[in-house]
Amino acid sequence: MQSKNSKTYELVLTGLFVAIIVVLANTPLGYIPLGVINATTIHIPVIIGAIFLGPKKGGFLGGVFGLSSFLKSTFVPGVSSFVFSPIVAVSTLAPEGALATVAVVLKSAFIVFVPRILIGVVAYYVYVAIKNIVISENKKVTGTIVNLVVSAFIGFGIYAFLHAKLTTFSAGVCGLIGAVVAVAVFSGIEYLFMTKDGKSLSFITAGIAGSMTNTILVMGGIFVLYKEQYSQACGVAADALLGIIGAIISFNGVIEAIVASIIVYAVGMALDKVKPAGTYVGMKESKIVAAEEHKADRAAAQ
Repeated sequence: MQSKNSKTYELVLTGLFVAIIVVLANTPLGYIPLGVINATTIHIPVIIGAIFLGPKKGGFLGGVFGLSSFLKSTFVPGVSSFVFSPIVAVSTLAPEGALATVAVVLKSAFIVFVPRILIGVVAYYVYVAIKNIVISENKKVTGTIVNLVVSAFIGFGIYAFLHAKLTTFSAGVCGLIGAVVAVAVFSGIEYLFMTKDGKSLSFITAGIAGSMTNTILVMGGIFVLYKEQYSQACGVAADALLGIIGAIISFNGVIEAIVASIIVYAVGMALDKVKPAGTYVGMKESKIVAAEEHKADRAAAQ
């Protein structure tokens, strides 16, 4: 049975994350300037909250993120705010008939809420999955494979960033720098989870997964549900929209995922000392705790 202190701790932590999301959504603190772009950070409290509070509260925090986006798009609308606000969508697109109006409302509601809710759900289960992998008997093989994927992802992000924004560098030079960064990241993560704490890889991977869930589902939803309208709002041809969205995902999305992975790792490792990540009040069974206890028992037996 979970203690009353645990429930109180999670309630306080949930309130804290809600407050952080609201502050980030309404101030410049929600964006980190990287010289040529601003990386969104509003989804990061959702990821961290999900890891420590579970998928349900993670989904709730994602819903708060979605609600803040809806309110901002409704009361401070821009040219593409109809994507995130059913109210603005109805007034801007002026659908004809009840069915068309309901369709527009549902499309905007889906884009503004569903991807944000799934941020926490995906992040939690990715954390648990990777955590179980790195404490398994096949830790060296499976953990290294995951590390290779993560490092390649980060290396590609660096390449895309340099190639898109630094015209003085050739594609080959950008690729070389990206490869060097990928090798350095791989070495650092490998050292952390092999010699210290396997949770480092879990936090980093969950940060990337949660961030990319938001980017891919939002941009994918815009392309599928609002291709023509969004193209007109942005002043581009509809046929060119897929390429633009692909560029946003591979550039902005990857950079935001890298930023998220760093912050989630740093904050997650600190919070984990107070309350173990991956466990929460009300869960029927903690596979993480069970696996760690099994590991400890096996080590004691030897």
